[in-house]
Amino acid sequence: MMNNKKSVFYVSLAFSLVLISLGAFIPDKLEAFSNYSLGFIYNNLGWFILGAVFIFFSFCMYLGFSKFGHIRLGEDSDRPEYRTATWVGMLFSASIGISLVFWGVAEPVSYYISPPVGTGYTEQAAKTAMQYVYLHWGVSAWACYALVGVSLAFFQFRKKLPSSLSSVFYPLIGERIKGSIGKWVDVLVVLSIVIGIATSLGFGTLQVNSGMNYLWGIPVSIWIQIAIIAVVTIIYIMSTISGLQGAIKHLSNLNMLLAFALMGFILFAGPTQTILKVLFQGIGDYVQNFVSMSFRTEPYNDGAWIANWTLFYFGWWIAWAPLVGSFVARISKGRTIKEFMIGAVFIPVFGSFAWFAVMGGSAIHLIQNMGQKALAEAVKSDVTSAFFKFLDYFPASTFLCVLAMVLVMVFFITSANSAVFVLGMVSENGNPNPTHTTKTIWGVVIAAIAIVLIITGGLSGLQSALVATAIPLSILMLLMCYSTYKGLNEEVRTEKAEKKYRKKSQVVINPPILPASEKLSK
Repeated sequence: MMNNKKSVFYVSLAFSLVLISLGAFIPDKLEAFSNYSLGFIYNNLGWFILGAVFIFFSFCMYLGFSKFGHIRLGEDSDRPEYRTATWVGMLFSASIGISLVFWGVAEPVSYYISPPVGTGYTEQAAKTAMQYVYLHWGVSAWACYALVGVSLAFFQFRKKLPSSLSSVFYPLIGERIKGSIGKWVDVLVVLSIVIGIATSLGFGTLQVNSGMNYLWGIPVSIWIQIAIIAVVTIIYIMSTISGLQGAIKHLSNLNMLLAFALMGFILFAGPTQTILKVLFQGIGDYVQNFVSMSFRTEPYNDGAWIANWTLFYFGWWIAWAPLVGSFVARISKGRTIKEFMIGAVFIPVFGSFAWFAVMGGSAIHLIQNMGQKALAEAVKSDVTSAFFKFLDYFPASTFLCVLAMVLVMVFFITSANSAVFVLGMVSENGNPNPTHTTKTIWGVVIAAIAIVLIITGGLSGLQSALVATAIPLSILMLLMCYSTYKGLNEEVRTEKAEKKYRKKSQVVINPPILPASEKLSK
């Protein structure tokens, strides 16, 4: 039984130490087991993941544009704590920012080289590439985050429950959210966050080291990577201690400024007209084929492409949903559900689409129309350095590469800030302002896992293990849909009853005034 107030913290920490040990002493077996589990899920339950993600998106749209849309995430008198631009920047930076830099060039070019259908290096392959990039980074991903975010924000701010994911299941299990069931839910959430942010730190470190090697010849070595992790860890622990209103907010604003600066430079220095056409063509193809792509399982072949890309991404978004959703909930007090859905699902999607159109569209243009096949070979040989080699085709390439490295590091710092903050909240039984000690411990644990995995080469194994958690998490999220619907439905019924009561009270307090003739007759 886990009834101790700190049981979530201790159990989660113990499991995290086990992961460090597995990664340190048997990385090959960890990777083999993770890949086997992932392969089993892809082959037997891929359809379930695709269906679940589509349900999450549909449910989010229903909440935002139905009778529930007017409900405020908090008291009726509450208003948002952050300006919309800052709020969007914070949720964008906490979720996919670092991945956009990592995959901004590599993913579209990979699809162009090896598309899901047809032949690579063709016009049709270029169209298909952007279409599937938009699927993987579009509303499906953000709906996973938004579902967790809106559910937790409603129960946290409207129903005054603890800011732990177990609170979302109150309509289903009642006070048992405070017992063993609720605590095991929170342990699963903590582990998914720790694994997710540790693997991101590892891959981000590899990309920064590749950039340093490409620019200045600094060797790609474990010691350099450990030094990078140490510096980043010190920064994100110090900044998370300053709180949401301090460094986290300002770093998110800096992130967006740097990203827009880099994107704007490539847009105007590159093939501007082509980029704009890629953006609009890609959105059109995405909208037109959204449903068929969302359910594509390739039953008549081995389904390798869908497994390696679509199922991997959808599993990744589900696995990251507890982290991003919990953080988004924490910063969304005072918004209506409709405002939340528009801001958390649609606005970031347009930012992602623009980024991939600028970076991926320019890269494909260089290969297809300018004959720069070396860029395609760079993507195939090393995705960590592909973005820097792409920037080499533009003026002031050295400055752009430095800017990209800074962007990767700042994006990661903001993601880690969010993760450490959420880990503190959940492991302290929903404390909205966790102690500095708890946040520091989790910050060190994340760094330790990343260092061990880099030393032993176990990053891909842990990444596979994270995606494998998509099955239990997706089941929890489906239950979350039902639980949130029950909670919101009860809220609407209560509102109607209160309005009806107020109307009756007004009639009693202010009886109708009779005409003078009727008064005399009485």
